[in-house]
Amino acid sequence: MAEEGRQENGRWPVIVRSALPRKLADFSIKVISSLSALLGIAILAWILFEVIKRGSAALNWSFFLHLPTPPNIEGGGLANAILGTSMITLLATLAGVPIGLLAGVYLAEFGQNTRLGSVVRFTSNVMMGIPSIIVGLFVYTLLVLPLHHFSGYAGAVSLAIIMLPIVARTTEDMLRLVPNSLRESALALGAPRWKATLGVVFRAAKTGLITGVLLAIARVSGETAPLLFTSLNSPFWPKSLSQPTANLTVTIFNYAMSPYSKWQEMAWGASLLIMVAVLALTVVARFVFKEAKK
Repeated sequence: MAEEGRQENGRWPVIVRSALPRKLADFSIKVISSLSALLGIAILAWILFEVIKRGSAALNWSFFLHLPTPPNIEGGGLANAILGTSMITLLATLAGVPIGLLAGVYLAEFGQNTRLGSVVRFTSNVMMGIPSIIVGLFVYTLLVLPLHHFSGYAGAVSLAIIMLPIVARTTEDMLRLVPNSLRESALALGAPRWKATLGVVFRAAKTGLITGVLLAIARVSGETAPLLFTSLNSPFWPKSLSQPTANLTVTIFNYAMSPYSKWQEMAWGASLLIMVAVLALTVVARFVFKEAKK
């Protein structure tokens, strides 16, 4: 009976299936993917166009050098908010990046198969998905309520908490990409484990680590909710971070919600400034990463 299904040359008959359904499915997926990409790019371009068009009118020397003025009074700027944002972001970077790097080193080099490493990795993943307003509420309960006043330090702590899991996971991923042969070579030459990690593994992964840090800074640069609960805002120069501190994101929130056209224009200008800063950090990160590949 088995021989009945064979052709005369002794081979099984070849079943020829039409390629048209597969080609149609492939073409449909390509069209849907392309349209989705174009839609996303179009929305992004629209946002960029609107922010540039509305915000460029507010950018002048007064915007960068002067304090804000009362409503319906010409002049003034957001110099205090620019300075306050820079101070808070710098302090958050100094606090969050080293802890994130150390956590990433532990996860990649020492705690890969340990129970503590699994707990740290799981906690880091959970923290990356926590809404920023929850972080702000947590720091408000931890620092603002006991001290009975808002402060730039509390804002920096909230931003550092947001940065920490991003830096930790990026560090772990980048260090895992380093070949084990580099570690083994350093250890074979008699170098201690910590020196092999810092002197060899870190150098091999430095581009990815820098990229992760820059992206973490860009991530927290536009956060508003944590600073509403922690730093609040101030119309004065930030002489100390132990008091309510002016910052761009909360200023944008306050000015955009106001009925005054001048303040709304200033809000657009601050939005443009933050957007340019975030785009600059992203471009620098990608440029550094591209140069390292060469």
